Amino acid sequence: MKILIKELAKSHQWQVRLDNHAVNFRSEAEARAFTSTLEARLHAPHSLPERQQRAAG
Repeated sequence: MKILIKELAKSHQWQVRLDNHAVNFRSEAEARAFTSTLEARLHAPHSLPERQQRAAG
């Protein structure tokens, strides 16, 4: 997933773009905090529930 942070010139807002989706924020700090949380969640280990692991194995 491509994540881009940019300032919106006329509105003085910040935008985080996630591929084709955009989320606007009132400040750069809010945009960066959102991005940091999102990246941490994306990189966190994810495991399948035990029931699905048995079916997949």
